Amino acid sequence: MSRRTLLARAAVITGASIAASLPASHYLASPAYAAGRRPSPVSVKEAVRRAQDRTRRVRTGKTSRNGWEMERVADNGGSIFTRPVAGTPLNGIAVRMGTVETLLVHVARRFHYEVDELREGDVVGWRAPGTVRKGLAESNQASGTAIQVRPGHCPSGMRGGFFTQQERVVRDILAELEGVVRWGGDDRTPDESLFYISVGPDDKRLAKVADKIWTWNHTPGRGSGVMIDPMQPVRRSRAERLAAVQA
Repeated sequence: MSRRTLLARAAVITGASIAASLPASHYLASPAYAAGRRPSPVSVKEAVRRAQDRTRRVRTGKTSRNGWEMERVADNGGSIFTRPVAGTPLNGIAVRMGTVETLLVHVARRFHYEVDELREGDVVGWRAPGTVRKGLAESNQASGTAIQVRPGHCPSGMRGGFFTQQERVVRDILAELEGVVRWGGDDRTPDESLFYISVGPDDKRLAKVADKIWTWNHTPGRGSGVMIDPMQPVRRSRAERLAAVQA
């Protein structure tokens, strides 16, 4: 066996070993793989290098208060992207894609329709890790798992930013999401503008509740935008039970 062949095989083995330790999405995104060709040693090493560059650029290795990994950037190769909020003037909010997106966008839409109309700039999603206080729930924004609705209107540390009827709608939204989203107004250090995922990434309730909301969004007469009476006895009772648990 020639020296060139030995070196080529060694490069493939080394590159494959490194690639195996990376998220599958990084390796599958390589041009050689996408084209259905056997990757050459050069393409494998290049794919590994690009994946490592993305990891260094995006991942922090640190979690926000709710157990999700914080990311350094949004809209740049990670899990956090600016997502649309249909039916509102918002150009979009930067949140973690998937189940988190479904849940937090639902919060924003119901807030717009039933609490108070939102304008562009009223909702803040992802924030860089260096701009949030790590010991508070606001750190969840750095992992793309929280939004702030009009943070200037409801400054951190203060209560009473909502009228009674508005807070009833907020409670109804939380009950509809079955406790996987928490309102910052219930925290010891309140932030009434904050809504965040209250469970970790492995909690099975996330997919269950997100599937429910997704189905509603694709069913006429259901989902955000359909006016709901939060004073209905069943809805109010459910909301009050959850408030007692989360408070």
